[in-house]
Amino acid sequence: MALATGVAKQLSYKAESVWGTVPAAAGAQALRRVTSNLSLKKQTYQSGEIRADYQVSDFRHGVRSVEGSISGELSPGTYEDFMAAAVRKVFTALSAITGLSLTIAASGSYYTITRGAGDFVTGGLRVGDVIRITAGSVNANNLNKNCLIVSLTTTVATVYPLNGLTLTAEGPIASCTVTLTGKKAIVPASSHTDTSFSIEHWFSDVSRSEVFSGCKVNTMGVQLPPSGIATVEFGFMGKDVTAAGAQYFTTPTAATTSGVVAAVNGAVIVNGARVANITGMNFTLSGGMSAEPVVGSNSYSDIFEGRVTVSGQITAFFEDHTYFDIFDDETEVAIACAFTTSSSKDSDFISFVFPRVKFGSADKDDGEKGIVQTLSFTALYNGAGTTSDVTTFAIQDSLA
Repeated sequence: MALATGVAKQLSYKAESVWGTVPAAAGAQALRRVTSNLSLKKQTYQSGEIRADYQVSDFRHGVRSVEGSISGELSPGTYEDFMAAAVRKVFTALSAITGLSLTIAASGSYYTITRGAGDFVTGGLRVGDVIRITAGSVNANNLNKNCLIVSLTTTVATVYPLNGLTLTAEGPIASCTVTLTGKKAIVPASSHTDTSFSIEHWFSDVSRSEVFSGCKVNTMGVQLPPSGIATVEFGFMGKDVTAAGAQYFTTPTAATTSGVVAAVNGAVIVNGARVANITGMNFTLSGGMSAEPVVGSNSYSDIFEGRVTVSGQITAFFEDHTYFDIFDDETEVAIACAFTTSSSKDSDFISFVFPRVKFGSADKDDGEKGIVQTLSFTALYNGAGTTSDVTTFAIQDSLA
């Protein structure tokens, strides 16, 4: 008799048109994973009768639901559907800004990209975006290079080239194009999406299919260790499961093959300054979802969305009083971070931006080693954004 193994298990999913209704089998997507532990859950009820035999007479099953998580190594283009569901807005592209006359100059640890006329902001650029100069007779060292915007005015984008690379001062150079690579998704101020998925576990070695329906992304957690692969975990709430002896999503689109992200390749910008001594970073988005049973049904009638909250922490070697003062003075700052799949100038990447943040702590450890301070933070709604996104949290994915 065969026993199921993890390497023979296949994971596929498809967005639902109606919550809790498994969609047609065609058009599903196979998904990479480290683990997927979605499971059927049931509320249970035990009899409370006081009996002369001193024993329990009955035990019943109640409302059915789905709980669990899917975790994976963070890679561009792989988890965009779940990320979009988490922030409640689909990924969208920004049109390239063409016909620019650009001047590039060094500015301390950064570089400025200045346009001769027009407005970067109305063109759609924001602090934390990763851009590339994709056309124009610029120096080859300036072409198609990932540049993280650390500050922005209508005519000047101050950027940090990812992976410690450099730009070459020149200009003005006519007929240039600036491109926001890939697509972005943000927690919106209105027109929120409400996306659910049917997710299949196909155990090919024992011919067992479990299709979990009505699955909504309730949490998204990202771990960015200083030496190691970045990871992401999505927590789900769902409605029910359908089990069968045959695979349901028989022809899913093949899983992505993009490289994985490591925090060693990239940058973290806090309050406009690159933090060079980070020992780790993590954050969690929570959708605050809830569900309530109803009389006459053994499944939830819906899963209700709550507020989107985002919090996390940065750990860094203690260098000076800068971050303690930000914490102590309750100063609002922005955090932008971008991480790539390699050291090349145009490598694929994922970036995360928190336009308005407050630190909740600035603790320091101790010992015969470098002292590490832990900076916990809570992201807040940036309702007054102009050069930054009007949101709590934004994601940019070069392969979305």
